[in-house]
Amino acid sequence: MSDYTYIFFDLDGTLTDPGVGITNSVAYALERYGIRVPDRQALYPFIGPPLVESFRRFYGFSPADARAAVDVYREYYADRGIFENRVYPGIPALLERLRSAGRTLVMATSKPEPFALRIAEHFGLAKHFSCIAGATMDETRAHKWEVIEYALSRCGAPDPARVLMVGDREHDVLGAQRCGLACLGVLYGYGSREELQRAGAVALAASVEDVGDYIL
Repeated sequence: MSDYTYIFFDLDGTLTDPGVGITNSVAYALERYGIRVPDRQALYPFIGPPLVESFRRFYGFSPADARAAVDVYREYYADRGIFENRVYPGIPALLERLRSAGRTLVMATSKPEPFALRIAEHFGLAKHFSCIAGATMDETRAHKWEVIEYALSRCGAPDPARVLMVGDREHDVLGAQRCGLACLGVLYGYGSREELQRAGAVALAASVEDVGDYIL
């Protein structure tokens, strides 16, 4: 059994599969700028990182246009895209297993906190978490390390050695490292084995069940 008593979970690609909702929302925003993307899988890199960063990185938007594109994205996402989503099979059982074993569960996501709360409530996940920490709507808290730092403060600043981050992208791993935490990378989400290993994940979990086995 591990010594981790606080388990921080990423949301997109770790607890739920948001692929349809996020790619529909990104495509909606890009079309406003005259950009059509026929292959939605080409938009999967938007799942995980802050949106402003992704619009700039993948489509060369200026800082101002990237922020405006996020506002357009939210026109679709807030009403439709947010629930074009599904909980990965086995997640509710995993969360119950960890709580029953005395672990404190925290959601730490780069998704804006109001959206994360709505998703957690809609899919019946909120009851498992002592804290749901997300980004701010105005992007003043957007990077994963900022969200993790915020989540740690809301938990009373526990010893980082007792906290494990669980996520599917390099941003989870690198954000955790910046805050002094280890990160377990999951392979059933949107990040590759190579991405997670390169970033420095302490271990990899091929399945939801493997996450519980690693922690317990």
